[in-house]
Amino acid sequence: MLTVITFIIVLGILVFVHEFGHFMVARRNGVKAEEFGFGFPPRICGWYKNKHGRRKFFWGSKEVESEDTVYSLNWIPLGGFVKITGEDGEEKNDPQSFSSKPAYVRVKILAAGVAMNVLLAAVLLSVGYFIGIPQAVEDAAGVHLKNEKIQIVETIAGSPADKMGIQVGDQVTGVVNSDGSAVSFSTVEDVQNYINAHKGQEIKLEMKRGNEPIELSGVPRMDYPANEGALGISLVKTAIVSYPWYEALWRGVSSTANLAWMIVVSFGTLLWKLVSGQSVGMDVSGPVGIAVLTGEVARLGFIYILQFTALLSINLAIINILPIPALDGGRILFILIEKFKGSPISQKFEQRAHNIGFALLIFLMVLVTARDVARLDVLEKLKGLF
Repeated sequence: MLTVITFIIVLGILVFVHEFGHFMVARRNGVKAEEFGFGFPPRICGWYKNKHGRRKFFWGSKEVESEDTVYSLNWIPLGGFVKITGEDGEEKNDPQSFSSKPAYVRVKILAAGVAMNVLLAAVLLSVGYFIGIPQAVEDAAGVHLKNEKIQIVETIAGSPADKMGIQVGDQVTGVVNSDGSAVSFSTVEDVQNYINAHKGQEIKLEMKRGNEPIELSGVPRMDYPANEGALGISLVKTAIVSYPWYEALWRGVSSTANLAWMIVVSFGTLLWKLVSGQSVGMDVSGPVGIAVLTGEVARLGFIYILQFTALLSINLAIINILPIPALDGGRILFILIEKFKGSPISQKFEQRAHNIGFALLIFLMVLVTARDVARLDVLEKLKGLF
């Protein structure tokens, strides 16, 4: 259940923060938010201020008319939603309607969700750098280190390490020799030298997966591709590194910018390869794949969940700002076209474009999910959750 609970919490935070951005900027610009929901319907209960300024509480999903925003608590705990007056182009004569506002105000409201996801990533990473975040420490100097360890950062498919069951994030602590004696490792070079000295011989690695000690046996290859190594793993020495708050803040912001740029470049490369008919050569995960990854990250500890949530938040921001109908970026695109065109776009045409875009996104999600189920052997992993 750890995977399910962690995934729900992470997804809930990302969606809630995104919708809260839309809500806050809409309110600050005089646009009415009819309802702001915690979770998704059906509704459990809600409250709003009546005309006398007093909070009125109610149960169930009944329709409520209020001049103020209705705040609701809902049964499906996957973030939240905001219902904004005129968000689909109606009620243009209402001064509190989204559609009645100038183009720059509408763009601000739509972009606010993306901005909040980027801000969330920066905050999470800044907190991580302050309390201590796992980093490679080969060249670290002048910082506070704790919990130093040698970790697996890559396992080559089909290699001896893959057949042994070695996973990314596993910690290598030492080996047990054939005579029963134990050897511990303190550097990456220690591990590499030992493996190279025992090519073609069975070795028994002492490791940790999360906090659980494990022993895995395998035989390093005599012949192997030059960039893979005898066992087929990539190693790095890591430690929990913490910084003063002012440096943590700067590192959080700069890391967010660097990650955003890397994701944009990856998306660009992916789209170019798809358009040009080239092999994609990279993994794309949908909700199921992300859920499985969330479970694996959760076993590593809280700080890893913090980093993973920040990464997902940046991904969500970049995907949402893409100029694709049904996404925030697609809606912004229509506003910009309207601005340059000098007249409104047909509401019927825009709604149809958003519906088609939404259908295509759902279709893509189904394809990626089916691939995740086959590639990650998800059904077998789900059996272990219940």
